[in-house]
Amino acid sequence: MTDTSIRTRFAPSPTGMFHVGNARSLLLNWVVARQSGGAMVLRIEDTDAARSRPEWTEGILAAMAWLGVDSTQYVGPYSQTDYADKHTEAAQRLLNEGLAYYCDCKREQVQARRDNPNLGYDGFCRERGLESGPGRALRFRIPEGGPTVVEDKIRGRVEFPHEALEDFVIARGDGTALFVLANVVDDVEMGITHVIRGEEHLSNTPKQQLLWEALGHTAPVWAHAPVLVNEKRQKLSKRRDKVAMESYQAEGFLPETMVNYLMLLGWAPGEDREIMPIEEMIPLFDLADVNSSPAFFDEKKLRAFNGDYIRALDVDEFVKRCAPYLEGEGVPWRPEDFDSGVFAQIAPLVQSRVAVLSEIVPNVDFLFLDSPVFDEKSWAKAMKPGIGAEMLTAAIATYSDESLNWEAEALKGALEQAGAAQGLKLGKAQAPVRVAVTGRTVGLPLFESLELLGRERTLEHLRAALERLNSGRVEASRESLTTQT
Repeated sequence: MTDTSIRTRFAPSPTGMFHVGNARSLLLNWVVARQSGGAMVLRIEDTDAARSRPEWTEGILAAMAWLGVDSTQYVGPYSQTDYADKHTEAAQRLLNEGLAYYCDCKREQVQARRDNPNLGYDGFCRERGLESGPGRALRFRIPEGGPTVVEDKIRGRVEFPHEALEDFVIARGDGTALFVLANVVDDVEMGITHVIRGEEHLSNTPKQQLLWEALGHTAPVWAHAPVLVNEKRQKLSKRRDKVAMESYQAEGFLPETMVNYLMLLGWAPGEDREIMPIEEMIPLFDLADVNSSPAFFDEKKLRAFNGDYIRALDVDEFVKRCAPYLEGEGVPWRPEDFDSGVFAQIAPLVQSRVAVLSEIVPNVDFLFLDSPVFDEKSWAKAMKPGIGAEMLTAAIATYSDESLNWEAEALKGALEQAGAAQGLKLGKAQAPVRVAVTGRTVGLPLFESLELLGRERTLEHLRAALERLNSGRVEASRESLTTQT
């Protein structure tokens, strides 16, 4: 039976990018709401004006929609700043009930009173009876006794001794609420029953639970998902790691891949399966089954997942997904030179080889450019003396024969014979031809590529490469003579 009273909330701060950790938290909240028949509330934590811009909020909504959580899947979005009056009311109530007090202590003064400068606030102003005024912050009075016990659905029972908690600030001198209070007030106002977020917020939880109770409400169900770490087991950092969801989207990861992979960070659906659509995961998911240990965000595994998802697409769907990378801004060819029909023919070969959609362009650019973009290392490797010029010459002669049927198998057989005449097996014989035509030693199957490129353009590329090779040799010879002289 579903519990429609469950209300989770996803409350990101607009920071100019959508962090993979935020994406994981979004999905956990969405899944719990979906499986219970409840609702997920979207709230933008925008109390920090310097870090809040409308375009950043739009970026959050766009990233969520890309992951499949569009405006039909949540309630909101709400802005935290819209509830400023409620924050002020709550702060005043806590003050009136003796649960908060004003403090004018500066950090240097607190540190000077403590033997250890790393210790927190010492409660100096608790009984001074200060009134509000400039430079006077409102602090919450930590109750005597304790501890505060947080029952976490993922981490179990976590105790926070009160002697380790300082009387924390809940409102600034100008009366505006700090995040810790605003967050609780908003959750109360919105009827939030489950707070599911990253482990980095666990240290805030005893403070928030105390505020829930001080305001006369039962704290929500807490769940803190494991921190995401890189291959060095360091917490993911935007300064060091690739963490922006937008960058993965631009690179050509499929949204269904990201959803599948993010759900597996700390949780497994069982059945020895990893590749699983989200609709199948929803009934299997349980917060209690999430592992509390740090979760390794393995980009190599993510790429492998994405390759599997790409290969599982219907070919027509694959072609559709490729369109932004082939016809959008930044493609290396002129728009009028792109032939969607040609790409549709080569698409099955591309689909079986790429891990991300952005890899499509370097695999097919030779089909739509006047001349290939040469990778110089590939050129040097393939065009060695005794092989490069000889095989280009032989290939030009072989493929100039109008009686040769221009289809992959015939092209392969003809080049194999030409290579044998040079004492070369097909693998070495085709390398100069591949580089001359595609610009690289690695790519799509050569002879299917030649078939699509056509006889005329293939010969143009081969002749241009031979001229480039010969010109290079002449130049090298001149330099050698100059050096000897």
